Amino acid sequence: MIKLEQVCKRFQRHDKTWFDAVLPLDLHIRQGEIFGLMGYSGAGKSTLLRLINLLERPDAGRVAVDGKDLTAMNAHALRQARRNIGMVFQQFNLLANRTVAGNIAFPLEVAGVARHRIATRVEECLDIVGLSEYAQQYPAQLSGGQKQRVGIARALAPNPHVILADEPTSALDPATTRSVLNCLQDINQRFNVTVVIVTHEMSVIRRICDRTALLHRGQLLEVIDVQGNHINAQSAIGRELVEEA
Repeated sequence: MIKLEQVCKRFQRHDKTWFDAVLPLDLHIRQGEIFGLMGYSGAGKSTLLRLINLLERPDAGRVAVDGKDLTAMNAHALRQARRNIGMVFQQFNLLANRTVAGNIAFPLEVAGVARHRIATRVEECLDIVGLSEYAQQYPAQLSGGQKQRVGIARALAPNPHVILADEPTSALDPATTRSVLNCLQDINQRFNVTVVIVTHEMSVIRRICDRTALLHRGQLLEVIDVQGNHINAQSAIGRELVEEA
């Protein structure tokens, strides 16, 4: 489903020195699974997530989604391919001057979908995330959890094969976190959408992930099968994270 082959990414600091955000790594994420990217702050999790849809272009290596090599595409082909990859952001990134329905409609409008089809799809997505009664409200009128569910609905609107979620619960309280994770899990199970979620919280990994990659200072340490409370980490950092949870 998602294959990363020897991808890496460097950034230049203000003092002109370079640092490796992601060291060369290989990663295979299966169709229909919920896959975690886990590690402490600065591990390279969000950069790796953004390499999957080429919001960050790798300095080397290959990124393939659905068997298509994104790194070999021109700008037009990449825009088309990205329609199959939804994105959920930590800080929601909703348009303040648009209603909930307008926010969900936005990616469909950009894609040139017919107006009547947009209206139908927005209604469907609102129902999926449990926000039908909030269609005409604005982001400022919503709680954090509601905003994040609007973000999930917006990502889901184009019927993507993949949803990438960058720390989607880090700004939420525990009860709201559970509701957002339940929403992602429901979408995964009902529509077989592959979900890749960045988190530093082991509780998130335990709750919804099938597997997780452990990153530390840009390096992929291991990929761990998640079986409820039994997480058999092999690396010292992995065992540390498990024990802290």
